[in-house]
Amino acid sequence: MLVPSRRRLRFEVWIVLGLSLGQSAVYSVVQLLDKMSRAPLAEGTATLNQSRSSREYFDLTYQLLDIVFALVPVLLVIYFLTDQRQAATGAGTPGSSAFQKLGFNFARPGRDLLQGLGLAALIGIPSLGLYAAGRALGITTAIIPSALDAHWWTIPVLILSALRHAVVEEVIVVGYLLDRFGKFGWSVPLAIVTSAMLRGSYHLYQGFGPFFGNAVMGLVFAWLYTRTKRVMPLVVAHALLDIVAFVGFSLFGRAVGLG
Repeated sequence: MLVPSRRRLRFEVWIVLGLSLGQSAVYSVVQLLDKMSRAPLAEGTATLNQSRSSREYFDLTYQLLDIVFALVPVLLVIYFLTDQRQAATGAGTPGSSAFQKLGFNFARPGRDLLQGLGLAALIGIPSLGLYAAGRALGITTAIIPSALDAHWWTIPVLILSALRHAVVEEVIVVGYLLDRFGKFGWSVPLAIVTSAMLRGSYHLYQGFGPFFGNAVMGLVFAWLYTRTKRVMPLVVAHALLDIVAFVGFSLFGRAVGLG
């Protein structure tokens, strides 16, 4: 089997991004321009988990469908990263698995969990400061982590939503793209910065504060991945950050005067 050319791999990357976070980045830029042309960013809002129907079980169905279909590009990436020569002959070693290649498995659960907890603390606390500074400077919208109505399924869906975001972003923007950028012949610093800028760009609909905050997060995550070759600690950290934001807001937001 022939090794894919760089040109073919570039087409592959554009397809993956066009179906996932590259598409989100384009929409995010348009939404930012829309908000800025209407009023100052400080007067705008960005809602992350919105209700899709006033009918409870249709809303639940829409939420679950959104989560499932958002994960399809991740499956596409796993397929692209699978060594087709070894998969076809059945002669592949454990290291040839795309999950093994990305470090997206449960090979070291304790260590991944501890690293994820540390990363979540490292990123989460400064992020609150950046958000507050962005609001004070008028360059960040008011972020509403959840606008779902209170149902028995609200908290489980918010947790699934957090896991979806973590898996999609870390597997595609870090694991997959850094692999492909390396095959393009890019230097490690260029690959890290490009990955981080993409991460920031699809958060622009929230304003410039979240763009910078997520770009810095992207630099840290991508750098760590180049050292460990494991995406799982990044998924754990990202999921924890989103679960705290989504579920915490849903449970306590109105009680503390938010939302």
